[in-house]
Order: sequence, then structure tokens, then C-alpha cells
Amino acid sequence: MRGVWTAQQVRDAEAVLLARTPEGALMRRAAFGLAVHARRMLAATGTVAGRRVVLLVGAGNNGGDALWAGVELRRRGVGVTAVLVDPARAHPAGLAAFLRAGGYAVDAEAGQVAVPGADLVIDGIVGISGRGALREPAARLVAGGDAAGVPVLAVDLPSGVDPDTGAVAGPAVTAAATVTFGALKPVHVLARARCGPVHLVDIGLAPLLPEPHAHVLDAPDVGARWPVPGPADDKYTQGVVGIAAGSATYPGAAVLAAGAAALATSGMVRFAGSAARGVRDRWPEVVATDAIADAGQVQAWAVGPGIGTDDAGRAVLATAIDRDVPLCVDADAITLLAAHADLRAALRGRPVLLTPHDREFARVAGEVGTDRIGAARRAAAELGFTVLLKGNATVVADPGGRALVHPSGSSWAATAGSGDVLTGVLGALLAAGLEPWWAAGCAAYVHGLAAELAAQGAPAPASRLQAALPAAIRSVRASTARGAE
Repeated sequence: MRGVWTAQQVRDAEAVLLARTPEGALMRRAAFGLAVHARRMLAATGTVAGRRVVLLVGAGNNGGDALWAGVELRRRGVGVTAVLVDPARAHPAGLAAFLRAGGYAVDAEAGQVAVPGADLVIDGIVGISGRGALREPAARLVAGGDAAGVPVLAVDLPSGVDPDTGAVAGPAVTAAATVTFGALKPVHVLARARCGPVHLVDIGLAPLLPEPHAHVLDAPDVGARWPVPGPADDKYTQGVVGIAAGSATYPGAAVLAAGAAALATSGMVRFAGSAARGVRDRWPEVVATDAIADAGQVQAWAVGPGIGTDDAGRAVLATAIDRDVPLCVDADAITLLAAHADLRAALRGRPVLLTPHDREFARVAGEVGTDRIGAARRAAAELGFTVLLKGNATVVADPGGRALVHPSGSSWAATAGSGDVLTGVLGALLAAGLEPWWAAGCAAYVHGLAAELAAQGAPAPASRLQAALPAAIRSVRASTARGAE
């Protein structure tokens, strides 16, 4: 599990480290790591010596990192041009060293010609103190590189993208890769599509960092917690999950949720709803009944996809709440909770996992806004539930303030029925005994991986995502085994 720290947390830690380090040493260390990754990007498409790199150099330390990286690249025979976005505020020591190394410095007007002809652009316009969209002339320089298809390596973060929220309010860099120093920042997990692969360079900051703002799960974290049967287990001891989903209008939601639960663990699945026949036909191992009152004992319920928001849907949700077991609340059940304060009150203090997308979130907790981590934390504290806020970057927060972010490398999971699959997996993990925060983080990881495996570069429907769940689970469990070797 990796930590993510806000820009202010990182700045505070850097201030302590800078006071203990000889002047310039920290920047040189960061710049060397940046140059290493720049050389790798160049080597991936040919030789390094003789290639052309353009530095977009802003004011202060971010531009200084780029200039010192330019010094390292010059030593490897790379032709390097520094475009000074704000010449009067360019890092003095870095610029002097760059010019001594044989680099060329030009203004933004000349940069308009240099950028499109480069093999690689290094974005050193603004760092973690920057806020808002790119201003001129930086915006025009970046647009020129984009139009020419020149790959960009971002220094610390893509300029124009908010470091703490990943929000983009106008012109901004879209990087082919990002090199960051000392710690991951929220932008790296909330705006992964803007950052590309993120490479972390160790500059000695780790011992000085406080408790992370949020965490990111890796495959071994998920694999280590995924429930599998032990030698003394049977179908009951592994957890029995109840699925209340679907209707005559939306029978597919029932099939997707119930099937996902059956594929996620080796326990038992009970289904309750008017789509029981369709579930039995597709998943004969699921014990399906027409009414939730007849479903029998379960260790957790997953309720909501396709149940409707009328009185019948409300009765289904109320009955699940009365069972007094951990509950995953999704889709129509979220809308019902938003409309009925008595249902929300009945769940207060219970192990509940709420799984809204942005519009459902707005109904029950107000607009998400640009700060997704802050919004999920606020809703979890106000409602008393663990909240899984769906999106390209899924955020999980619990009432105690813990937060997880699952950054997706693709959008293949953005397809009809995908959320129903996630609900089934979540219910199965809750029934197996995982606390809601861990269940949400593990399910989001496997769900995203299953979407990528199902797609294999082409759109795939939710039924294909569902079918890929076992392969995704095998993958995370295998990563745990490899880590133990």
C-alpha cells in the first residue's frame, strides 16, 4: 500500500530536508533522476546521443530541475534547448550550469519553432505550488508540441493540472510520463490519464512525511486479503451473500450482480427478486427466490441495482436493513436512501458501503465538486457510511477519515452493467468478513483489472467483464505469491 501526500505536506517535509542538505544538492539529485527517465524515453525510440530535447522552463525550482536535467542530458550528447517561459525568473544557478554545458536558451517566440521539432519535451513550467490553467505563452508552446505529436515528460506533475485534486480548468499538459520526487501527490492518482506512468525518484523525503492524505492499493495488497477457502471451510463458513437486484424492467442487473458474487468467492449466493428465474437459468448455483423475506440467512446484503425507486423498491431496501448485517447499497437503493431520512437513520453506525457515481452522490451528499477525496470524506463523515465514489479514479472513504484512491489506467469499465458487477463483488467480500473499507478497495482494484482483461484493447460489455473476474483474482493472488518469494 502506497501513500499519497498533498502539496502542502510535501512542501513542509521538503523545507526540513532542504535545511539539512547542502545548497543545490537536493535539486541535483532530483534532476539526475529526471534525466535518467528522459534518456530511457529517448532510448525506447532510437539512440540517445544526437537527439533533440526541449525544456519548457518556468520560474523557480521546477524550472531548475529541468535545467539541471538538461545539463545531464548534454553530457550524454543530447542537443538541448531551454525555452524560458519567464526569463527574468529562471533558476539562476541551473541556467548558468546549463549554458556552460553547451545548452541553448531561447525565448518563447523562438520556442514556437523549437518545440515541434523536438524528440522529447520536458515540462518544467510549474510545480506543486502552481494553481490554475496554463497561461500564455506556456499554453501556446504546449499546444504546438501537442499538434506535432511530441511526447512530454512532466517534472513532478503535468503543468496546468491541480496538484491536490487533479482538476483541469483550461489549457494543461498531457504527459507521456511523469517523474515525481519524494512522494506521490493526489494528482498522480486522480489524473492518471494526464500524468501517464508515474516514476517516483527517492530524494530522502520519506522519513519526514506525515500520515498520508490517502492510500493506493497495489496488487499484493489485494491478493493478500482476497478470501479463499481453507481446509476446514465449507460453503457457509466462507460467507453467504444476499443479492437483491433487478426487476421485470431490468432483469440483467440481477444476472450481472448475482453472477459476479458467485465468481468473486467460493461461498454461497442467495438471490431475492422478481428476476429469480433468469438468475437460476444463468447461474444454477445461486439459490434464488422471488421475495427477500424468503431468502434465508446471509452474512451480508447487496441491494439496489434495478430494484426501482417506488414503494416496492423501498420495501426491499427496508427488509434488507432489518436483517442487521453488513450492507452494500447501490443504484436505486442510493436514490431511496436520499429520499427517505428514516432509512438513512436506521443505517447509522452500521457497517454500510455506499457506492454512488457522481450524480447519485449529489442526491445523497451534495455535489462532488473538484475535490473527489474531500467530497468522499465529507459524505462518509456526515452519513456514517463507507463511501465508494465511482469514477475513472475511484475514491473510498470511511467515517474515520481513511481514504483510498484506485486510479484506473483505462475507461473500459465505463459501460452499462459494470456497476452491477461491482455490487456483486462487494457483497461477496462483505459476506466473507472484509470490513467495508477494505472490501471497497479490493473490489475496485479487481473490477478495474477485469475490465482491462476483458477488453484487450476493444470495447467489451459488462458480461465479459464479469467473466474476467476469475482471471483478475488469479492475477492479484499470484502477485502476492511472487512478493513472498
